Amino acid sequence: MSDIDGFPPIVSANANVLILGSMPSEASLLKKQYYGHPRNAFWPMMSALFGFDPELCYQLRKAMLKENGIAVWDALQSCSRSGSADSNIKLTSIKINDFAGFFAEYKGIRQVFFNGKMAEKVYQQRILPVLKHRFTYLEYHCLPSTSPAYASLKLEQKIQAWKAIKQHVLK
Repeated sequence: MSDIDGFPPIVSANANVLILGSMPSEASLLKKQYYGHPRNAFWPMMSALFGFDPELCYQLRKAMLKENGIAVWDALQSCSRSGSADSNIKLTSIKINDFAGFFAEYKGIRQVFFNGKMAEKVYQQRILPVLKHRFTYLEYHCLPSTSPAYASLKLEQKIQAWKAIKQHVLK
């Protein structure tokens, strides 16, 4: 079991959509990049939705998200976990990110899209109670996980589901 810390958000002042994961995988932590596992579908899906090359360097991929009003963060600031699976997170070790401060600073965010069920579960159980009915304008949507561990949907099916983001991003 390892103690791990997440990343700061990818966000810009014009963000109006937040994509929320749970915690970076071991591969992501090693690369110091969101969705760094080579088989994670996140970057191929974002490139399909927003028309950029998924092989761009990480800084340019982040810039493409920001340009489209998309922020990326994780529900957890830190936790103890063995391996990369969300199911291996030691629940008593969870420390959540400061969403009250985040939403107060980035007032344009209106939509939160969960990248899988674990992010949604942590948010509902640990974050919403802390927000205490603040930010009631936020709308929440759960999307299929981009993780290679979630293999019940093919990439094209995941892309179809994730197209829901496009109606909310900057025009």
